[in-house]
Amino acid sequence: MQQPFPMPGNFFDDFAVGDTYRHWPGRTITEADNIQFSLLTMNRHPMHCDSNFAASSEFKKPLINSGLTVAIVLGMTVDEISLNAIANLEWKDIELKAPVFPGDTLYARSEVTEVRASRSRPGQGIITSRTEAYNQHDVVCLVFTRSCLVPTREFAAAARRGQ
Repeated sequence: MQQPFPMPGNFFDDFAVGDTYRHWPGRTITEADNIQFSLLTMNRHPMHCDSNFAASSEFKKPLINSGLTVAIVLGMTVDEISLNAIANLEWKDIELKAPVFPGDTLYARSEVTEVRASRSRPGQGIITSRTEAYNQHDVVCLVFTRSCLVPTREFAAAARRGQ
């Protein structure tokens, strides 16, 4: 019988309040990323796709679509925070602290702020974390809090076995 793939990532039992993760690698956001995301999400604001328009703004160049910034940073956190999550439950307190421009490289770190067993779903719990994203100049540009439902290692293993 073939052995199942190992179960990477963290489970509910692995988290403790105060745990801190530095998410790696960073991600350089390109002009193409920005235009494609803006068009995909039907955001036609010229600050994202019209360099001539953006040149007349206070920033003097295009801005990265803030939805793209959130999506990339959220994705950066998956390996440590939610690779085994059953569901994301909440994003809140999203703060855009500084502009992000094409060519900027983002990095992120997260701290676990709450860990609690689910009251309605045995073998599962809620992890709340605060994530901070910063650019190559160490300027914090995005902060958000999110909660996700994560199984215990035992619950996940039993589910994998079909129990």
